[in-house]
Amino acid sequence: MQALLERIAHLNILVVGDLILDHYIWGDASRLSPEAPVPVVRVDRDTYTAGGAANVASNLRALGARATVAGVFGADADGARLAEILSARGVAYADAACRRLGVPTIVKTRVMCRRQQLCRLDREGAREDYALTGAAREALARQVAESDAVILSDYAKGVVTSESIRLVQSLARPGQLVALDPKPRPGLSFEGVSLLTPNKGEAFQLAGLEQAGAGADALAEALARIRARHAPDLLVVTLGAEGMLLCGEGRPGRQLPTAAREVFDVSGAGDTVIATLTAALAAGADLDRAAALANLAAGVVVGKLGTAVATPEEILAHAAAG
Repeated sequence: MQALLERIAHLNILVVGDLILDHYIWGDASRLSPEAPVPVVRVDRDTYTAGGAANVASNLRALGARATVAGVFGADADGARLAEILSARGVAYADAACRRLGVPTIVKTRVMCRRQQLCRLDREGAREDYALTGAAREALARQVAESDAVILSDYAKGVVTSESIRLVQSLARPGQLVALDPKPRPGLSFEGVSLLTPNKGEAFQLAGLEQAGAGADALAEALARIRARHAPDLLVVTLGAEGMLLCGEGRPGRQLPTAAREVFDVSGAGDTVIATLTAALAAGADLDRAAALANLAAGVVVGKLGTAVATPEEILAHAAAG
């Protein structure tokens, strides 16, 4: 693990996707409002962090890799805050390509009471507002050429589309790893990515199957359909508390149990998984070793409240304690 993490520190990875500002309102609620049957929250503090594709890049930086993001955020106060967070974490971005006039920065606001999420408020524009156009597409060719691997982080906000997936694949060098964390929806089509990382529900959606009451046989059918429809080189399905299902390298699906010991918040855990998997594979690890590292990293972040990252020191400590 130590040697793999050291190799990851020499990588430069591009993240293409939906840039989100995660806003947390922390407080306490001890009574109901007289105006409606809802809790009254006494606010203690507000915190902000990188979300969506920006969180994937933050996870890469926490692992020691260099990270660049390609996406869209607004020329507004929230965009300035997100840009400040990215800069503070050492995540590179082309300002002229990412910052866009007249487009609101996507903000997810979570109200947290006593270590639990009470509700979430989303602020965003139309999906078309965030499509990659003009300067963003021009910057993309250079960024792909300069990277060791590319991650497509899809939150269905407008950056990752069938067209942009094909564009990245066309720009990638032979053998350059292109990973996709998908948000299945009508009209999204793709095939032939190097790594595909849906969660269990997304896997059933990609396969066109119903998840309700689905057992092991149904999941196996879903995996077979995904391979036939989307032809990923490697397929990793995240199963929450059940760990991960690994498919690829000529072998059938095999389950990797979770490495989490405590689970406080799963927000952003999928970002950690695809960041760590991609970095480890790009550093020369096979799927089993890459998944083991990603499993440990996810076990670290779900033990924290809020969107979080895992450092090499935390991963190694988690492995030693396990």
